[in-house]
Amino acid sequence: MANFNKVMLMGNLTRDPQLSYLPSQTPVVEFGLAINRKWTSKEGESKEEVCFVDCRAFSRLAENINKYMRKGRPLFVEGRLVYEQWTAQDGSKRSKHRIHVDNCQFLGGPGGPGAGAGTEAGAGGETGPDSQVEPDNQGPVKGAHPPADDIPF
Repeated sequence: MANFNKVMLMGNLTRDPQLSYLPSQTPVVEFGLAINRKWTSKEGESKEEVCFVDCRAFSRLAENINKYMRKGRPLFVEGRLVYEQWTAQDGSKRSKHRIHVDNCQFLGGPGGPGAGAGTEAGAGGETGPDSQVEPDNQGPVKGAHPPADDIPF
């Protein structure tokens, strides 16, 4: 049986990213996303729901998210769903799903709600300790696909 675990979400950060380091000195950033859904019911009534999702990214991607993103800014993430279990201090068993981010794209305009507009952080999905993705504020990450008008033919 084949398996596939891929998640793509676009939402706004619910809090500032929190950067920390693993014992191996690999950067890790944790943040929350709020994904809004609006629709109209059969009765014509406007409805809205919000889904809150915890996310985690590693290495250079973690550093870039921490550097460029803040609470309220829009972000598109791609990653995989991870199920985590632990025992709380009171002895109860706890669990939750979290997104491990493999790639993301900063949305919005510079200086506004989505500073870092059009900059990909983590192109190619590399998030290991050797990932060398570095955004510039001039457009997509070096090594990413060029804009259509830059194609030499």
